[in-house]
Amino acid sequence: MNSIAPLRPGVFSHPTPEAINPYIKAVQSISDGVPTFWVDAGVIVEVMQTLKSDYALLHDLFIIDERLRQHRDGQPESDFTVVYHLMSFSLNADVRIKVALLGDKPSMPSICNVWAAANWYEREGWDMFGVVFDGHPNLRRILLPPTWKGHALRKEHPARATEMEPYSIDQDKLDYEQEALRFIPEEWGMKRKDDDTEFMFLNLGPNHPSVHGVFRIALQLDGEVVVDAVPDIGYHHRGAEKMAERQTWHSFIPYTDRIDYLGGVMNNLAYVLAIEQMVGITVPPRAQMIRVMMAELFRISSHLVFYGTFAQDVGQMSPVFYMFADRERLFGIVEAITGGRMHPAWFRIGGVTQDLPEGWDTMMRDFIDSMPKRLKEWDSMVMRNSILKNRTVGIGRTTLEEAVDWGVTGPNLRACGLDWDLRKKRPYSGYDQFDFEVPTAERGDCYDRAVVRIEEIWQSLNIIRQCIDNMPEGPYKSDHSLAVPPVKNRTMKDIDTLINHFLSVSWGPVMPAGEGCFPIEATKGQNAYHVISDGGTMSYRTRIRTPSFPHLQTIPMLSRGLMVADLIAIIASIDFVMADVDR
Repeated sequence: MNSIAPLRPGVFSHPTPEAINPYIKAVQSISDGVPTFWVDAGVIVEVMQTLKSDYALLHDLFIIDERLRQHRDGQPESDFTVVYHLMSFSLNADVRIKVALLGDKPSMPSICNVWAAANWYEREGWDMFGVVFDGHPNLRRILLPPTWKGHALRKEHPARATEMEPYSIDQDKLDYEQEALRFIPEEWGMKRKDDDTEFMFLNLGPNHPSVHGVFRIALQLDGEVVVDAVPDIGYHHRGAEKMAERQTWHSFIPYTDRIDYLGGVMNNLAYVLAIEQMVGITVPPRAQMIRVMMAELFRISSHLVFYGTFAQDVGQMSPVFYMFADRERLFGIVEAITGGRMHPAWFRIGGVTQDLPEGWDTMMRDFIDSMPKRLKEWDSMVMRNSILKNRTVGIGRTTLEEAVDWGVTGPNLRACGLDWDLRKKRPYSGYDQFDFEVPTAERGDCYDRAVVRIEEIWQSLNIIRQCIDNMPEGPYKSDHSLAVPPVKNRTMKDIDTLINHFLSVSWGPVMPAGEGCFPIEATKGQNAYHVISDGGTMSYRTRIRTPSFPHLQTIPMLSRGLMVADLIAIIASIDFVMADVDR
């Protein structure tokens, strides 16, 4: 293996889509190098239709409240900006479209007829910012309760409970809240009966053991056959994007651990890469390889949880105990290196918290040497089991075109046959220096979604072995002034260093005004942080694009016409956690 090159400055080659030239009113330069164009709201549907032939994936759709932002040089006047991030598999390129909206009650056309995935993103935009998307089929709250007042990500909305009146509830309010919980099928797009059948309605959740978090699905049933299955999310919403606006750049890192809470430091990675790209911080080669090694260790950890619970959800009780035992061994290594287990919050802007401890390579090598035998045993126990195959092969199938239309990424997309992995297609943190394969499957069903993840465990073991064998010497963090405080052993020798150290730790660095997004290949699909600095110690806007959010939109499509028991297998195969959905 060659020595790892410094982290790329964040600019990936993206061709400019000439087909939308007639619609462009302004061009914006952003640190990630993605062509960013401003268009009028009235032409957004035409622009999206024009771009979709090349840019098939609606990677993200979010909103920025611009009203308090100071540094917007060259950007059109805007109170609220709607941002569309599109991705092309064929071109291996992205394009970003922005729409400026004015006024306190902004509106613009919906693009749900262009991308199915836009449905939930636009609902989130209405819920959090109050932007009305005209023509949306069901524009109502999605993350917040239906009785919520206001729009939580607007700048005027409080960010802390201490900024609000103490909570209280009287009988009238209690009755109002209880009535809002009443299930009315028509509000969910369902009908009570047709010419031949009177349907039954059933709640799956919000605390059912098979839903991997506090999650509810409203089922419309004809006997045991699923007529419709409508997901209801938001029970786990904690306002992570709002928290990013009140925490310093460094102190938000532990919050990222709690997004996909099975992904550990993998969550830190996208966030710190976005900041490093925005301000031009170069990460030392040793820090990059440590990051890769720890990220792949957590990929294995997450997939072990999937493997065990997938088998359990379709009726096998034993495998989860074997797999969780090995996950505990893995956490012993994580704890020895980072001091934490599930949520070590160990990555830092510019590198990692500390260097690897003595004996780290022995622990790692013992673990990866023991896993192949275990994986072979589990393959015989689980994947070759005829009952599991009968429950999962051919169940919950999706075509590649359907998966892309719904915003599916990661193992679920690769299970449909597309060889797309950002570690290969757009290498970051030195992934281009590693020899590994990208597993794919063909059917896009429950079984293939498991096959891809299991093969990814093998590939992650291979990557970790290369890290052990080729770990470079050198510093474990950058010496950039925006990345780390001054060296602590100098703080007792000169007052300037002591003051700078105190301010860097308490207030955090002052990041120059800028903007950028950095997508990575996380455990469940593509994760990305779009960060905006207004020249302060805290983020002006941090958008968290998670893979689980669009993935849950596919549940109705995957389950219609199947049995309730099949729905449980589908839920298990999607591999999500609700904190990754709700944020």
